[in-house]
Amino acid sequence: MSESKQEMIDRCTEEAIEETKEKAGLQAVKDLLWFIGEDSSREGLLDTPKRFLKAWGEWFKGYTEKPEDILSTCFSEVGGYDELVMLRKIPFESHCEHHIAPIIGHATIAYLPDRGVVGISKLARLLDCYSKRLQVQEKLTAQIADALEEHLKPRAIAVIITAEHHCMTTRGVHKHQSEMITSEMRGLFRDESSARAEIMSLHLGG
Repeated sequence: MSESKQEMIDRCTEEAIEETKEKAGLQAVKDLLWFIGEDSSREGLLDTPKRFLKAWGEWFKGYTEKPEDILSTCFSEVGGYDELVMLRKIPFESHCEHHIAPIIGHATIAYLPDRGVVGISKLARLLDCYSKRLQVQEKLTAQIADALEEHLKPRAIAVIITAEHHCMTTRGVHKHQSEMITSEMRGLFRDESSARAEIMSLHLGG
């Protein structure tokens, strides 16, 4: 079937928007280079604006992803298993929304299934969906738990994140090797201190 006139118009409009965004992005990078005293026309920086935009497309790809798509497939044939499901030490990279500085860390995502389970790679993808955006760690932790609660509806949820924030290790107070830990516990993991302690111990490697 040939492309309709409206589809052609819509596609051209999308292409025009992307072209405008790219031109604005390239100029913005050149302006920032000028701000720090650099010359974007010198040989070593000629392709830097394009490379920078490509890197940003990778660092912030989470804006194009939806948690409901990631968690859409649930498996119920697991032999009646209804105990702890945990994926720990999942590495991630994000950027803080205050300074656009890197946040580097690892996460534990755990739940007690009710209606079924998701493939373990989906938990890692869910983490990337939210971490590949401008973030604060507290919000990132809660967003992952919210998505699990809404789309998987487990009996309990635990999300624990340990990360180093470059906005305080490479600038400002310069506190190297300092780590921030946040946790979001729901259901049994929130109500029972022993279950909460076990989850934290497993996250930290105990």
